[in-house]
Amino acid sequence: MQKDWGFYGRNQELAEIERIISSGRWFFCSISGRRRIGKTTLIRRALQNNSKIREFYFQVPDSDERGVVQAFQEAGEDCGVDTPTAQTIRTFGDMANAIEGLCKVGMIVIIDEFQYFHRKALSEFTSHLQTQVDSLRNTKKGGLFVLGSIHTEMTAILEDQASPLFNRITDRIELDHWDFETLFEMFDEHDVDDPEHMLFLWAIFEGVPKFYRDSFDQGVLSLRDDYRQSTLQRLFFEGSSPLRDEATNWFLRELRGRYDSLLKILANSGPCSLSELKAEYSRAGSGGEAQLGGYLATLIDRYRMVEKLQPVFAGSHARKARYAITDNFLSAWLRGIARNVQMARVQPLDKPLARADSMLAVHEGYTFEKMVRQLTEETSRKGVGDFALTDFVHGYWNKPDGSDIEIDLVAVNEDDEIIRFGSCKRNPQSHGGDELDKFDGHIERFLTTKEGRRFTGWTVERVLYAPVFETKQKKQLNGQGYHCLEIEDFRNVLYSRHST
Repeated sequence: MQKDWGFYGRNQELAEIERIISSGRWFFCSISGRRRIGKTTLIRRALQNNSKIREFYFQVPDSDERGVVQAFQEAGEDCGVDTPTAQTIRTFGDMANAIEGLCKVGMIVIIDEFQYFHRKALSEFTSHLQTQVDSLRNTKKGGLFVLGSIHTEMTAILEDQASPLFNRITDRIELDHWDFETLFEMFDEHDVDDPEHMLFLWAIFEGVPKFYRDSFDQGVLSLRDDYRQSTLQRLFFEGSSPLRDEATNWFLRELRGRYDSLLKILANSGPCSLSELKAEYSRAGSGGEAQLGGYLATLIDRYRMVEKLQPVFAGSHARKARYAITDNFLSAWLRGIARNVQMARVQPLDKPLARADSMLAVHEGYTFEKMVRQLTEETSRKGVGDFALTDFVHGYWNKPDGSDIEIDLVAVNEDDEIIRFGSCKRNPQSHGGDELDKFDGHIERFLTTKEGRRFTGWTVERVLYAPVFETKQKKQLNGQGYHCLEIEDFRNVLYSRHST
């Protein structure tokens, strides 16, 4: 029997919204987060618990003033709002007046895709809204939620001192990915119990609720056999696949055709240094290297599509940085899915499907390291793990290309003077022979460096990570002085219902 899709996690955010709407005062709350993270669903979930609240939902189109005003008129008709008729709303000033009127009669107004008002053609609206916000600040009815998915544009509208709406926000919520506790709850409810299946899903969808809901709706979330290619086919390769154009429509469209080659290099190479990026970038033609730094800065600061990684103990300006795509979905799309979706138009489906599956297996190797670091931090933060961190988890390399010392995970417990070194392998059989010798050699060389000598006399832990280990291998590695951790170990401590 098909199970229902539930609402998972977000208890802290729900409680915060409940507090805001029950405060007895008018509010102006910003909710930001990546696309598909569940901002609108969260608001609706919070409001449906209070039957007395009436809401007005309006999604801003990527258009001009005429298109935005028309969309607002249609939203009023769809909501059955009894305010000045839609026919009288012709300008941004009329829209702002209507929003004030809705709030004064106790309605909660929700404006989605609010970041579009940062664009020059639409920015006039914020001046009109400022006037109405100022008149509503000391009232006791209604409220305004503004939802946005591009952090820097939301920040520019609401926090830049030159913006008309500067210092007007009363509350702000930043919505992040599902944490692993929530993810394991959802997996348990839908019978996803194979650790390799969990890694496959997380490596593409990370903690984005909408993507897992799409998997559920397409009937592939709970598959036992052939889940890899079946999931890819149903979600990406068929004409009706819900995620077939997701990256193009919601990620790459924001770039308006720029930065594609840089993102593809990062997707294909994994975390890489600036010199490696320049070398790869120059292969596509000369003259673009000078703009590379600017492109990176925009992708990091404005769109948050790329992150700058530094080795543990390195300062923010150290010349050892590596760059990586922040979002698993975008990285998976650019590395293995997009090109094969295109090839499926001219080749039998089984060939591009198999190629995409193979490419994503390499992608999973990079994302497994990221997964382990985040799991280590979450278990420590919640006080349920086997290692109490006193700092964030990082990797370590002493040269940008990792040619001398390369350690996947370094975790520090200053209080108990314990340092943990970790090696992450998607294939557990890779933890053996020369790889173990290499791992030990990197640790020993690290402990002789300037950064490493401070840990003289500390307890040193050598930990091997894999999605799952065979019992015999795990016992053998434990006998050699290594501690083995797999996804199930984290699941057992984070999701108590599963472990009890």
